[in-house]
Amino acid sequence: MTILKRQGLGDVAARDPDVVMRLSRMGSAHPTRLSFLRVLLRRLQAENWSFDRPVWEVDDRGVGRAVYRAIGPGRTYSLVAFAHDLPDELRSDRVIATAWDATFALFDGEPNAADLDRLAANVPLQEAGRISARELALSRANRSVRLFAHVVDRLAEGCQPDASEIDAVGYLMRTTAVYGSGKFGAADRSDICDRPELKAPFQAEMLSVWLIRAFTVDIAEHMARVKGGTRAVALDRDLRRRLGVGNSTGLGMAPFLVRHPRLLNNWMQVRETALARVRTLPAATGEALSGFRQALDAAMETARLWQSAHPLQTAKLDCLRADLDRLAAHVTTDWDPRSRLPWDALWRWAEASLSEEGQECLVSLLLEPQGACVDDLAEGLDADEASGFTIDGSMKLSQLRALVARDYHWVTRFDFADPARIARFWYVSEEKLEPRLGNRHLEPGQEREQPLGIARDIVALVRDLDAWTGDPILAGFLLRHPEHRHMVRRVLMLQGLPYAEIRDNVLDETMLPIDILRFKLAFFGATRFDPRSDRWVRISLFQGMPFPDELGSP
Repeated sequence: MTILKRQGLGDVAARDPDVVMRLSRMGSAHPTRLSFLRVLLRRLQAENWSFDRPVWEVDDRGVGRAVYRAIGPGRTYSLVAFAHDLPDELRSDRVIATAWDATFALFDGEPNAADLDRLAANVPLQEAGRISARELALSRANRSVRLFAHVVDRLAEGCQPDASEIDAVGYLMRTTAVYGSGKFGAADRSDICDRPELKAPFQAEMLSVWLIRAFTVDIAEHMARVKGGTRAVALDRDLRRRLGVGNSTGLGMAPFLVRHPRLLNNWMQVRETALARVRTLPAATGEALSGFRQALDAAMETARLWQSAHPLQTAKLDCLRADLDRLAAHVTTDWDPRSRLPWDALWRWAEASLSEEGQECLVSLLLEPQGACVDDLAEGLDADEASGFTIDGSMKLSQLRALVARDYHWVTRFDFADPARIARFWYVSEEKLEPRLGNRHLEPGQEREQPLGIARDIVALVRDLDAWTGDPILAGFLLRHPEHRHMVRRVLMLQGLPYAEIRDNVLDETMLPIDILRFKLAFFGATRFDPRSDRWVRISLFQGMPFPDELGSP
């Protein structure tokens, strides 16, 4: 069990990495108040950012461009949006698509006419175009055709859309890609990571999506005015809040967590420290109790509206709804909030009584009313990945063996002599430069395999260390076995980072990539996780959150 020593905590037992870093539990993750989009909105609100739309040049066909500005105390960022007239037969969420209903770029500053013309020539092309270091993100979106048409038609008639129709879908458009961090010419992460508003992970991307959300409503209201003239009305604010931005995402983001172990560790360290802090609170205040009960009610409503046709997710939703009912009953009849360490008592009950799905939802509920206790931890979500790391060749092999035994004991669970345990291999497609997953026993291409099988590679390292009878110094071993250099570097680099590794076998034939996707998307703040296969999902972002013109309101 990892013991965290943090100011104000004393010695607190955080959850064991052997428990929380398994794929089944990672695939049950829920967004929390420390998710990236929540971190962004709190900063924008606290710093009193202002927002406007200085450009709206969209014609009666819904084609044109718009600019949304986010104006902060030190910098301004602008979402440049391009609206297109996309024939239905060209609308596709697949990464191989070449046309979309809308395309976007997040501009660093305020674009002038020349900037807008340059972006107009490139952004609609997406990967086939080229943006510059003045752009922080590149993205595109397609309409949810049925709901978009329903909203436009009703608003054009002077009526509000059906709330049940909005709740069933949850968004007017869904993004099919949001690129940043140097892709296709955009600014590198290293160029902007020292800015306070972009320090936390994926803040530029989250700002893009949040402003895209405003655009999706604006374009629908614009088309309603075109169709209905003076009869048309604006979307009711309460209904508007029910709309997020959808997203379709697949294997592209799955390897990220293996390639960025320091970042993964810090995300988990923040979340697990937050949970530990709440569990050690000596009493439950009236305000915290009220906030917890409100969060529980909201979670039960979200679970009711959350739908999926995927059998694995359907079973998870059944568990979640049953667990929330069980939790609500326990809170009402058995839990004593006046006892010492009441939140810890509730958590210990959940560990014995709820499924992984229910337990991970409870993590979110426990953190929700405790902003004063946990929000400062968001400063630790980022990681310094730019600093180099040099292997010390003079290290004794006995030291390396001890580190591997301590930090990678979990790999002994896997028998890699069994072909089923190495059935998968990860590679990058030549056409789209996107991660893909193949079956090494049935498909060609394993010579292009990416080094993501950490457990397998550690087992191979241990095997050769055990057989080594030569120089007891690391340099001699690596001279004879250079194939292990990447794993030796990883072992040494990740000392003291308990949550840096997914403690499962990502090459196993039964491995579900959607578990990795859900985990990462929960840290983004995604809701309504809806797998369409074991390799791609649809989710919603910012649903229920304020719009730019509402950010200053409670």
